[in-house]
Amino acid sequence: MSSLLVISAHAGDFVWRASGAIALATARGERAKVLCLTYGERGESAKAWREGRTLDEIKQLRRTEAANAAEVLGAEIEFLDAGDYPLLENPELVDRIVHVYRDVNPSVVLTHPLADPYNQDHPAAARMALQARVLAQAIGYDAPGDPLGAPPVFFFEPHQPEQCDFKPNVLLDITPVFDTKRKAMECLPAQQHMWDYYTELAKRRGVQLKRNAGPNLGLPHTTMGEAYMRLYPQVTEELA
Repeated sequence: MSSLLVISAHAGDFVWRASGAIALATARGERAKVLCLTYGERGESAKAWREGRTLDEIKQLRRTEAANAAEVLGAEIEFLDAGDYPLLENPELVDRIVHVYRDVNPSVVLTHPLADPYNQDHPAAARMALQARVLAQAIGYDAPGDPLGAPPVFFFEPHQPEQCDFKPNVLLDITPVFDTKRKAMECLPAQQHMWDYYTELAKRRGVQLKRNAGPNLGLPHTTMGEAYMRLYPQVTEELA
C-alpha cells in the first residue's frame, strides 16, 4: 500500500504547506505520517510568549495543536522535540529520522526546500531528511526494517517562495479536500494570522493549476491547489 511521509521542521509547517496532499492520501486509504522535528516553540509561537506562557507550556500547546490537525487530516504524527531556533543538525537526529523512514517505507516524501534565508530551521530539516533517505536505502545501515527503495521527494512551498529559489513544477489539485485543510489550519490558533494567507495562496495556485491543465479538464471555477518542486527525476515509460 502507498504511504506518505512528511518531514516538518516545526509543528505548524506541514499544515500550511502540505495538508492538502496529506488529506488526499488518507482519503484514498493510504498511510500518512507527519514527523515534526520540533514544536516551533521558540521561533513560531510569538502569541503564546506574549501571553506569558512558559517554555514547557508552549511546547505542550503546539504539540496539542499539531496533533489535533493531524487527526483532522487522518494522519499519524510523531514529535522528536529537537529544539528550534536553531534546529541543529547532528548524526543522532538523522539516525532517528532513518528509523522513521524504515518504519513507514514511504512511497512519497514531502519536506522543505533547501533554501530559506528567513528561517534556517527549514533547510536544516530538508538536509537531514535527504541525508536520512540515503542512509535508509543502505542495506548495511544499522536500523530496523528493510532498506528503502527510492521514494520521490517533493519540496512543499515556503512562506516566501521568491526568496527561496522555489519554482513549482508540480501543481496539486486539492479542491476535494480543501475544507479539511482549512479545518486543520484552524487547529493552530497560535498562528491564526496564517489561516487566510494560506487560503488565498491555495486559490492562486488553483488558478495556475487550471491554466496549466488546459480548457478541457472540466475543473470547477474555484479550484484550490498546492505547489511543489520535485527533487529527483521522474522515472516513466511514457511522457505525459
